[in-house]
Amino acid sequence: MDESLVPAPRPQKPQDEQSLAKANEAIAIRPKRGRLTLLSRRIYNALLYHSQRQGVDEPIYKLPLSELIGDARFNSNNTDLLKSHLRDMQATTIEWSTSATGQRRWVSSQLLGTVSIEEQGRGRPCIVSWRYPEEIKERLVRPHQYTRVLLEISGQMRSYSAAVLYEIGARYLTSPGRLSMREDVVWWAAVLTGRSDITEVDYRFLKRDVISKALAEVDALCEDFSLELIEHKRGRKIEEIQFRVVPRVQQRIGEVDAAQRNVFDLELVGRLIELGIKQDEAQDIYATTDEGQLRATLEHVRQRLRNQALAPLKSPAAYFKDALRKGYSGVKSKSAAAPAELPAPARGPVASAPVNEAERSRRLHELWENERMARAREMFSEMSPEQHTEWRERFESSHLESLAPPIARAWRRDGPASRIAGTSFFRWLARQTWPEEPSDRVLLDFALSRGVTGL
Repeated sequence: MDESLVPAPRPQKPQDEQSLAKANEAIAIRPKRGRLTLLSRRIYNALLYHSQRQGVDEPIYKLPLSELIGDARFNSNNTDLLKSHLRDMQATTIEWSTSATGQRRWVSSQLLGTVSIEEQGRGRPCIVSWRYPEEIKERLVRPHQYTRVLLEISGQMRSYSAAVLYEIGARYLTSPGRLSMREDVVWWAAVLTGRSDITEVDYRFLKRDVISKALAEVDALCEDFSLELIEHKRGRKIEEIQFRVVPRVQQRIGEVDAAQRNVFDLELVGRLIELGIKQDEAQDIYATTDEGQLRATLEHVRQRLRNQALAPLKSPAAYFKDALRKGYSGVKSKSAAAPAELPAPARGPVASAPVNEAERSRRLHELWENERMARAREMFSEMSPEQHTEWRERFESSHLESLAPPIARAWRRDGPASRIAGTSFFRWLARQTWPEEPSDRVLLDFALSRGVTGL
């Protein structure tokens, strides 16, 4: 084996120390060409983390591909999907903005330079190597002004906009006014969606489809702070926005029931997707519909599907949306209409871009993972108290030390009932129970059995 392909051995840090010193300019990235995705942001953070550990003097950075996949919370061995996201980052031209006191800096650059993946043959590790453009390398790898970003917390985020807001919140948490940059609506739309093709925005839909969902997700998953939206009007029109970072007051054990917190219920979104509703549309419906109305309508549709005296439903998704709009469940909705009923042009430039094959594969694998986690959660709920204790002790002895400190604190306070720590626990429990990775055939059967099409 060519030893030059393998990085020099480095002492391994426990996962709770996987904090990235991310340059402030790289927090609010506005792409000018191409598009950024949640996975590309995770991969980029993982690459930066390992670049900083190897040092700014390294001409090229190298890492076993399996380590990159693990640190990016990729949960898949699909290297074609990984290559697709690396290619997108190479093709993406970005602008960075920084707003230090009395100064503003503008930088335009590629995200990544040359990237290669060396497949060395059976039994040998696959090595990924990468470079950064020389003009920005030192500012990335050895930044003077930076924000500490935990890879574990960033990896918990399920939407690109939430991942961005988490990093913005972490940046301004320690600033005197705890206020983010104040920018126009179009600027924020590009930053929060990772899209370069946005030239005009209907703020009502940006707020409903992107901002509200992201705020709810950060509120559910981040233990250290929440964010408040601040709108700035010119006349009657909202033209600029910014965010206020609100530190969380740590509560004593038992002070608040974790089930009563305001959380972004990803499992409820998953039930919408199982009906055949596309993921983006399911998240839109969740963000703008009263949760009680949503649950009642889902239960109504479930009962309708099980009623063998009636003709089978041709489209459970269409039936659900009609039931939600007409109130078949008997529960009044707080929203005037589900966003699915809005005409397509109303979504304007913040509508979802067409999904490529790599992204479709990633979403399908994520749905499969979510299903497995839901099965683990259901199995755990049916166990005896003695079995609960046994599994919790096994988790704590084998996995707790690898968790980031905020997640570990949440586990000690709330156990499996914690939204952020519970996710880690049930993902671990699922992998302990069903350790095998799904083959392409398994994923295909899963998609067909759930009616998952056109992700």
